[in-house]
Amino acid sequence: MTTFMGEDFLLSNKTAQTLYHKYAKSMPIIDYHCHLSPREIYENKTYKNITEVWLYGDHYKWRAMRANGVDESLVTGNADDYDKFLAYARTVPMTIGNPLYHWSHLELRRFFGVDEIINEKNAPVIWEKVNAQLNSAGFGARDLILKSNVKMIGTTDDPTDSLEYHIKLREEKDFPVAVLPSFRPDKAIELKRKGFAEWLSKLAEVSGIAINDYEGLLSALKSRVDFFQSVGCRLSDHGIDVLPYAESSREEAAAIFAKALSGESISLLEENQYKTYTFIFLGKLYAERGWVMQYHMNASRNNNSRMFDALGADVGFDSINDQAIAQPLSRLLDSLDKDDSLPKTILYSLNPNQNVIVGSMIGNFQGGGIPGKMQFGSAWWFNDTKEGMIAQMKTLADMGLLGRFVGMLTDSRSFLSYTRHEYFRRILCNLIGEWVENGEFPNDEELLGGIVQGISYNNAKEYFELNV
Repeated sequence: MTTFMGEDFLLSNKTAQTLYHKYAKSMPIIDYHCHLSPREIYENKTYKNITEVWLYGDHYKWRAMRANGVDESLVTGNADDYDKFLAYARTVPMTIGNPLYHWSHLELRRFFGVDEIINEKNAPVIWEKVNAQLNSAGFGARDLILKSNVKMIGTTDDPTDSLEYHIKLREEKDFPVAVLPSFRPDKAIELKRKGFAEWLSKLAEVSGIAINDYEGLLSALKSRVDFFQSVGCRLSDHGIDVLPYAESSREEAAAIFAKALSGESISLLEENQYKTYTFIFLGKLYAERGWVMQYHMNASRNNNSRMFDALGADVGFDSINDQAIAQPLSRLLDSLDKDDSLPKTILYSLNPNQNVIVGSMIGNFQGGGIPGKMQFGSAWWFNDTKEGMIAQMKTLADMGLLGRFVGMLTDSRSFLSYTRHEYFRRILCNLIGEWVENGEFPNDEELLGGIVQGISYNNAKEYFELNV
């Protein structure tokens, strides 16, 4: 019988084992998209107990606990931390086949050397072992990053953010990790969303530009793009739950924006016209600066209105959307490409049924002498499972160049989630190993090792033009 999560976990053949242990395992990490707090990194946040570092803010684990019948007081409520930990320990055995089972054990093993199987019986021992380490030196946020061999972290930041802690981190001499902001202007795009006017006031304040009309908005956004650039920004990011495309002139977009400012009703067509013109404007700004543009598409957010009213957003009540993307995505990318203003772009769809759409779409806009200019982004959110990762990589290999893939990201708020890179690398090596063992690709170790190291780290370093 194979040892549970042993040295060759997920590596089912000799080629995979060689590729992982010799080429992938020790490669550094570029976590180019996450939701970590730069303040917590700067302050080297420490944790009182395992619940605080393991369960706070982790909506993956929260969803599993709710599905296991755990009361909300033990999930996001004010229950005692030990009781919350016990509730998760009782839940973990029910996650058989879910990546949470593997992730949770990897997190305990790699960061704390705890090999016990997670269950209610072992919970007291795990609680004591992990907490003893958390209450000693060397287990703050920065320490966890360094233990994971991370070279770059790309946070997710609103255009109104002061980037205070990014700036402070740039000045640090004893922390050799690049913590770079990513420009996330969703609140500028969603003109019908609650709080739009208040956000515009904040944008005007931080940019020093009056936003009395659309020209003011565009000037303020450009000003903030320049500011982010000065602090080392390399990426933008857009959360696009429903991808729009409706042709619009600058004058039409300005008129629609004026209606929004005055509180008038905006039709769906007008909303899409405003969004389309603004997306194109921003894309051109990114291209001028050599940034990478990311589109995260097709999430269905805040589905449970009762829980949204009680807890707010990003607490585990989101799921997969099924809005069509092929036509609007093609037209949006083409509108930028017509003027040779399409930046390097990473496309993610939360709907795995759209893998082939994204995989084929990126081929339409490759070129410019840039290897992998258009990227099919790593299996994201509900798709970063074993099968989801395999499906994404197989589709990319079928339709494009897997060898130019920029690889894994955590998309996480947890400092323990870097073990997901190990999980991904093992799955990658096993997939390639299967092709080799089946006679579908030559057993050229030097070539294969280079491909694996590229996908693990080197491709992202080149693509994002990082000096790390």
